[in-house]
Amino acid sequence: MFRKSLILTLLLAFFVAGCGPASLPTEMPAPVSTEIQLTDGLGRSVVLNEAAQKVISLSPSNTEILFAVGAGAQVIGRDEFSDYPEEARAIKSVGGSMGEYSVEDIVVLQPDLVLAAEINSPELVKQLEDLGLTVYYLKNPKTFEDLYVNLEIVAQLTGHDATALNDSLKTRVAAVDEKIMALNYAPTVFYEIDATDPAKPYTYGPGTFGDMLISRAGGINIGADLKDAYPQISLEQLVVSSPAIVLLGDSMWGVTVESVLARPGWETIEAVKSKQIFPIDDNLISRPGPRLVDGLEQLAKLLNPGAFN
Repeated sequence: MFRKSLILTLLLAFFVAGCGPASLPTEMPAPVSTEIQLTDGLGRSVVLNEAAQKVISLSPSNTEILFAVGAGAQVIGRDEFSDYPEEARAIKSVGGSMGEYSVEDIVVLQPDLVLAAEINSPELVKQLEDLGLTVYYLKNPKTFEDLYVNLEIVAQLTGHDATALNDSLKTRVAAVDEKIMALNYAPTVFYEIDATDPAKPYTYGPGTFGDMLISRAGGINIGADLKDAYPQISLEQLVVSSPAIVLLGDSMWGVTVESVLARPGWETIEAVKSKQIFPIDDNLISRPGPRLVDGLEQLAKLLNPGAFN
């Protein structure tokens, strides 16, 4: 009996010793850091202690990106031209007309992050930074690949994941590419941005979203041969180029197909003679956000309708 009790006592002591402090890990795991550190389009290191929950957007493209990555509910302020999606209209405007923003309103809103774009001056970025605000300057994409990176950046800054969104956009772009690659003809295109002076309208020049999208959609942008990014093209140059298609990015301001057909001197242009003149939503072309893919799809269907029947 004594021997049995001794054995039980030793076993109990061994069990307690195994479950006591000596069995705990000697080192505790390090806490997971939530800090976000990225280099922005101005080469500045931008640091957030955690994903931003209160964001002010200073451009329509940034607002569209924020909503697209799932951060729409975190937007507490926006520029006055941010009108898409519809929910953005209800968010407080901090100005932006003629490049003038209400710095006072921005400061009062106490954002965790101000998301700037290339339409915002570096001086504005510095002014906001000097007031103690965290500002990330998002550089415009030059390609769709750049766009996907921008979506990932904004998603990371706001605590979201852009993988599914980017996969969807890539699939849509690839579908257009596949159809365009099978074509052996590319129509010449004149894209009209502003024809306040019909004898010298503005268009998309080399290196712009419009130029990139027209080319990717299977067209030849006649503005690509001009020097400036947003040049005016003379009526003489238009007549000589005689584009097969005219796209009216200024249709949102009331320019119609009928008004173009009635313009003096335009009657010899091929697109006018064949009435290949089409209105298009310029927001899909000029805003460097996810709707650039919408713009690509619309352009491809207008320039090569037979390939998309």
